[in-house]
Amino acid sequence: MTARHPLAGIYAAALTPLRNDLTLAPEHVVSFLNHLAALGAHGALLFGTTGEGPSFSAPERRDVLLTALGVRQTHPDFRLLAGTGSPSLDESITLTRAAFDFGYDGVVVLPPYYYRNAPDDGLFNWFDILIRNAVPEGGYLLGYHIPAISGVPLSLDLLARLKDAHPQKFAGIKDSSSDQAYTVALGGRFGKDLLVFNGNDGLLLHALEHHAGGAITALANIYADLLRQVWNIYQQDGDAIEAQEALDRRRKILDPHKPFPSVIKALAARKFGFPRWPVKPPLLDFPDELLEQVWQELSALDHA
Repeated sequence: MTARHPLAGIYAAALTPLRNDLTLAPEHVVSFLNHLAALGAHGALLFGTTGEGPSFSAPERRDVLLTALGVRQTHPDFRLLAGTGSPSLDESITLTRAAFDFGYDGVVVLPPYYYRNAPDDGLFNWFDILIRNAVPEGGYLLGYHIPAISGVPLSLDLLARLKDAHPQKFAGIKDSSSDQAYTVALGGRFGKDLLVFNGNDGLLLHALEHHAGGAITALANIYADLLRQVWNIYQQDGDAIEAQEALDRRRKILDPHKPFPSVIKALAARKFGFPRWPVKPPLLDFPDELLEQVWQELSALDHA
């Protein structure tokens, strides 16, 4: 059996704390990451979709990535991944280098999402240059497959080419397509040789059954403990269906309220007492009347 990848596990697609004037709130970053670790997350992805990554400049991202290292003072084994993708190859190289220079465990990289009809040859060249110029020995890069948002899918053939060219450095992908057929195809073609992080809490068990190495999800900001239950039971060859169903019920309540940053930020404030962090435009803060409805529905499940 192929050994589990060293990054395998459950990660939160971490929220990015902001002040009311929409500037970053670095004073809250470490406390929030400590919260995620206490909930049971193996680690966190900073500046993914839930972290509103593309809404921030490269200097802003660098500052928060550096600040976030403080979580390791309390949780030295907490893994940190950085979202470093940008349509600019040079900017992606700069951010990726910075993340590894800071000591991050890996990076998750959106494809260059402006040119939506770029061929696989062009995408291969883009990722190949990025890996050669920014990923050190021992570093791991994951592509970010979220075609409904980026408009740029990562084909199986492209993944195979990148894996052949960079067997260690190109670790795999974060799959946020919510496409069960794609999950099956990934597992069938690559097995555990490609590290796949599922991006939909409701499909975690399905993904694990098809060789995924874990999950990076929005709900882990609130329910990392439930994701860990599914993970732990599955790793022990137990029946994780009931634990997965508990996740499913919560995900179904939240699914109508995408994009997730605003509702998850509102719930983090309501459930755990964090400040009510705003979201960056063009997103809108979650309406109070809807928050009360979602809170009541989730609370009914949490206290059942």
